[in-house]
Amino acid sequence: VSGIYGGRPLKTLEGKTTRPTSDKVRGAIFNMIGPYFEGGRVLDLYAGSGGLSIEAVSRGMSHAVLVERDRKAQMTKEVSKFQLLKMEAERVLEQVKGPFDLVFLDPPYAKEQIVADIEKMAERNLFSEEIMVVCETDKSVELPEEIACLGIWKEKIYGISKVTVYVR
Repeated sequence: VSGIYGGRPLKTLEGKTTRPTSDKVRGAIFNMIGPYFEGGRVLDLYAGSGGLSIEAVSRGMSHAVLVERDRKAQMTKEVSKFQLLKMEAERVLEQVKGPFDLVFLDPPYAKEQIVADIEKMAERNLFSEEIMVVCETDKSVELPEEIACLGIWKEKIYGISKVTVYVR
């Protein structure tokens, strides 16, 4: 949408295994949390086509770790800025090293998975001091006010999607 990769088309995967965030919602998310950054590390635990992480790097983040179990998921050719891990999110949380400054969570079964993922990341000290965790869910999902060391900072509804941002 914006930044150094702004205006480039994003390939999406065929089928229903991923649900790409629309350009409108992606732009709104970055207006909530940025819109631009001066470095930092991103973890996208359910990356799909990688749109959110690509947008974060496009807007100034230094490096992104994208997790997508779908073997057809693709990534930009700038390998120094992106690491794609083709495995289950749970396995990644056991292995990945922090800290991360920005985390995207858009799991298939939202509420329980988001709570478990944030608790696991907090337990493993994967968060930087200035962490922002951006959760995208269906608008009907009610997330807890606090999870582990984080609390809700902002929450907005965009069509059928709800974006909830947690900070320390």
